[in-house]
Amino acid sequence: MPSHSDSRRSSGMSSSFVSFRRHPLALACAGLALAASFGAAAQDSAPTPTGLDTITVTAEHREQNLQEVPVSVGVVQGERMRDFTAGGDDTLLALSGRVPSLYAETTTGRIFPRFYIRGLGNIDFYLGASQPVSIIQDDVVLEHVVLKSNPVYDVDQVEVLRGPQGSLFGRNTTAGIVKFDTLKPTQDYSGRVSASYASYNSVSIDGGFGGPINDIASFRVSALYQHRDDYVDNTYTGPSADGTVSPKKNAMGGFDDRNVRAQLLLTPSDQFSILASAHARDYEGTSTLFLRNALTKGSNKTDVPRDQVAYDEADNNPQAYKTYGGSVKARYDFGAIDFTSITAYETTSGYSRGDTDGGAAVNFPVNGVPNGYGQSMGQIRDLDQWTQEFRLASHDDSALQWQAGAFYFNGSDTTDFYQRAWFLKGAARNPNNWVRLRNKNTSWAGFGQLSYAFTDKFTVTAGLRQTRDEKHTRLLKTADTAAGLVTYKGRTDVKMTDTTPSWDLSAMYQITADVSVYAKVARGFRGPTIQGRSAVFNADFTTADSETILSWEAGVKSSLWDNRLRLNATAFTYTVNDIQLNGNDSDGNGVLFNADKAKAYGFEADMELRPIQNLTLSAGLSLLHSEIKDKRVYAQVCGLNGQVVCTVNDPTIKVGANTFAQIDGNPLPNAPKYNINLAARYDFPVSDAATMFVSTDWNKQGYTSFVLYDSKEFNSKGDFEGGLKIGYSGNYGAYEVALFARNITNEKNLKGVIENYMAAVYNEPRTVGVSLNMNW
Repeated sequence: MPSHSDSRRSSGMSSSFVSFRRHPLALACAGLALAASFGAAAQDSAPTPTGLDTITVTAEHREQNLQEVPVSVGVVQGERMRDFTAGGDDTLLALSGRVPSLYAETTTGRIFPRFYIRGLGNIDFYLGASQPVSIIQDDVVLEHVVLKSNPVYDVDQVEVLRGPQGSLFGRNTTAGIVKFDTLKPTQDYSGRVSASYASYNSVSIDGGFGGPINDIASFRVSALYQHRDDYVDNTYTGPSADGTVSPKKNAMGGFDDRNVRAQLLLTPSDQFSILASAHARDYEGTSTLFLRNALTKGSNKTDVPRDQVAYDEADNNPQAYKTYGGSVKARYDFGAIDFTSITAYETTSGYSRGDTDGGAAVNFPVNGVPNGYGQSMGQIRDLDQWTQEFRLASHDDSALQWQAGAFYFNGSDTTDFYQRAWFLKGAARNPNNWVRLRNKNTSWAGFGQLSYAFTDKFTVTAGLRQTRDEKHTRLLKTADTAAGLVTYKGRTDVKMTDTTPSWDLSAMYQITADVSVYAKVARGFRGPTIQGRSAVFNADFTTADSETILSWEAGVKSSLWDNRLRLNATAFTYTVNDIQLNGNDSDGNGVLFNADKAKAYGFEADMELRPIQNLTLSAGLSLLHSEIKDKRVYAQVCGLNGQVVCTVNDPTIKVGANTFAQIDGNPLPNAPKYNINLAARYDFPVSDAATMFVSTDWNKQGYTSFVLYDSKEFNSKGDFEGGLKIGYSGNYGAYEVALFARNITNEKNLKGVIENYMAAVYNEPRTVGVSLNMNW
């Protein structure tokens, strides 16, 4: 199998740890300047370096050179992805910060990642929450948050399409798309495996193999296995609120993630092909660990141990899901027109349980009374998703290129929510809160795109999509109705529908053979949303109408210095009207609501450079300024028993016993003001077929607020993380043996919070290990 190791690396490095911590923007500029000057100085004395390989993307449903697409696209090749996850890290969360303007996090474990592009995302941990970032794996849109967690393995390439992409892809995406493409069957026998062993008995094995069955059939089988031992001690020795907890060493923190995929490609003729794929996942692990009182009032600094908790509920935070799915992609070439059909089905079930106050109530008294929020559990009893897409596309070399199609989505789930809200005083506590909800989502869309090359250098592209989105949430059962009583108030059956167009218009002009510029304006929308989890506290459902975005961007794409430097940059601005946000009501229940608008502007750049032979550098930068614009909207702030426990910088008002902050002018949550990633690899040839190498990658993140209101505690600033790899590559890249370290400085970066309990969520700990990669 061919190797694309040098040209397909993207992500971060640092040449000076101290200055990197203190002056990230200065370091980025200095690093680029140093690399360029180093390369220029070495030109006369070193052999001419090899140019960068072409990167091919499918950002417009066609195979195109990255430099010729009028879309802001960040690319991570499969080999680099496997480097990021060698220590057993989540294959999706590992992308966070590796691509400019992309951020990812979770406060619900590995089964519920949340993605943000250019600051747009959804912080809600509700299992039925919608997200403005679409995840697409092998041409199949994964809508439900649990399906979005399907791991990526035997991957060929990851593309991050920034900005609204509703005309061609997904459903209703206002933020962008993360698109994963795996290695496909071919008529050549090939295989690969990446295996690693690291700290905490972490094991990761990612591989695939395949080849021809006969002249018209070929196959590929892929698998991923990740394991980590439990390494977090539960030190709680008091009374257990639910009888499930006792002190235990190495009680949680581990996981087993088993995945397999089989693909069969049939090509009975040059014109006709069918690709069938089926996959399965069996995951068991630990949900997110909240560390109570890790934050101190007046500061965002955290320094409590990550390997020790004191939980009195939730049976050490277990989490388990099983997912199955499959798809059939059929393609027929009529000559000047291609027809494509993609049919897919996904199903999953499982549960997640957690001690959501981050510690035992008896250890945290308020006004002399032990205080705790207790445990929560979400259980998906059954979830099904069907999608069908039809596409017709031109297939010739004419100036006019077009494509048109239709898309259908049908998703439904039955989900239980369990919340034990208790305040321990002696042995007394309130009854369990439990509900069962049925959620349905149906969507229809028709779309089309025209692209016309007025000259060899100037092309204009326009796309249009009309979507009808319908959501329906129904309360099936509560703890009271299960006991024969009906005490639930308000609406128990809510349906919302909207039909809205999305569109985009772009132009691209080739200034020289090596430099092109483009501009794009796009409108997207996210359909109406229903928040059903409030029913667990006997509160009404809350809803939000559709949000719409109008985005403007302009960029430059360049391949310079004899194709040794690839530099792409984009400036953008957008306005989201009726933006959907999440907060709490005066009773502390989670609510969904629309704010008037949010505005943002920013800049993103990707660079790859080969200044001298055997040295490859890459860098990415994103800058973002975002603001919520609505003077009428207030968000409930941190509080216990009527007391504000954090430092709020916004104007506040009191509603009953609770305090609310005005959020007008605040940045969007989980929207870093800047992000820098830097990477480098140098190969030391030891023979014609073998090299020793060293590579490193670093990421630094600017100010990021985790909540809607401005506080001194619930944000991060200047967080960074790095990796290092030293190894030997032999037989022209056929195998590689290496030592590696992820989060090499063992940073305790704040990734999320539970406000009322000043609880923190950390990033992954440092892992050090050995890896083996083989290709044949």
